[in-house]
Amino acid sequence: MHPMTKENLKSAFSGESQAHMKYLVFADKAEEEGFGNIARLFRAIAFAERVHASNHLNALNGSNLTMDNLGIAIDGETFEVNEMYPAYKAVAELQDEKKAVRPMHYAFEAEKIHAMLYSEAKDVVKTGKDMEIGAVNICPVCGHTVTGKAPEMCPICGIQGDRFKTF
Repeated sequence: MHPMTKENLKSAFSGESQAHMKYLVFADKAEEEGFGNIARLFRAIAFAERVHASNHLNALNGSNLTMDNLGIAIDGETFEVNEMYPAYKAVAELQDEKKAVRPMHYAFEAEKIHAMLYSEAKDVVKTGKDMEIGAVNICPVCGHTVTGKAPEMCPICGIQGDRFKTF
């Protein structure tokens, strides 16, 4: 693939991915404000943006075997933990941007767990089996991730465990 086309696809993938997430956040806000149909419209178009992002990623040969995808996921989470969030948080603290420090801390803590879970999954996939895993519970405030039962209270942000979303 020509380098310019490859860079354009990467850029398009990034833009469509951001639009997908942004529209889901907008949908939640519209729902909260009582605009159910507008929320539905945001969610529908968010799905279309996900389709676009998926198509771009596939054109870049970005959907591999699960073993490879787990390696890519581990690398991404590890980069965020070791480099990205520590640097971003340090800059935000230096600039006294308290509003930015908290979500960066939340993400940093969750990404450590994500990297560990992906590593465990990769070890199992190496044996040719699927991972034995029960419920996965995610804190809707900070993203703290636990397998099994949700804690009584989130150890990162302090919300009640009954607010965790179960997958």
